[in-house]
Amino acid sequence: FQISCDGGAATGKSTGAKMIAKRYKLKFLSSGLLYRYASYLITKYNPKNEVTLLKRNFKNINYEKLNKINLHSQKISEQSAIIAKKGAIRKILKKYQVEFSKKYKKCCIEGRDISTKILPNSDVKFFFKCNLNTAAFRRYKELKKRNNKIKIKEVKKALRIRNNQDTKRRFSPLLKHRDALSIDTNKLNKKAMLVKMSKYVDEKIKKKYGI
Repeated sequence: FQISCDGGAATGKSTGAKMIAKRYKLKFLSSGLLYRYASYLITKYNPKNEVTLLKRNFKNINYEKLNKINLHSQKISEQSAIIAKKGAIRKILKKYQVEFSKKYKKCCIEGRDISTKILPNSDVKFFFKCNLNTAAFRRYKELKKRNNKIKIKEVKKALRIRNNQDTKRRFSPLLKHRDALSIDTNKLNKKAMLVKMSKYVDEKIKKKYGI
């Protein structure tokens, strides 16, 4: 049983995906964290050939250890948006994600092209959305913990640029899959979000397994 979660920056997809993965005991993977790690490597080593560097490092990465690295700086966020437009880099990260889904048959993966490119046959597809003001305030609260000089105006501008790049890029743009259930997080708290998602997942499980 596999679940795919897509959506723009700071729409609540990571929170929703983590909660639903925990609820149904699914192995969780954030594609955004993979892109951030790729950006971290490129920023750190400034290689002549980015593809060679990433191919080498993505062969044996320990996903659990990625959470221990600070991958949420503004610089890494900006770099992530840049490399996400490069087909050769997307190919490397796609390979990792597809292999992950084959290794863990019960999984939940979140990102921007999971339902459309990585797990088009996932049993459940969610698409998260919210307005720019809500997303900016969420991201601002996150970044404020690491940088108390950050301004919400800067965050809002960065999110607007990122979402524009994601929806208009040539390779695997951010799109809502026709089978995806929209989760509008403007007014949903965590509890309400989990209730709505769980109800939908339960319906799909009953339809597939009759339980």
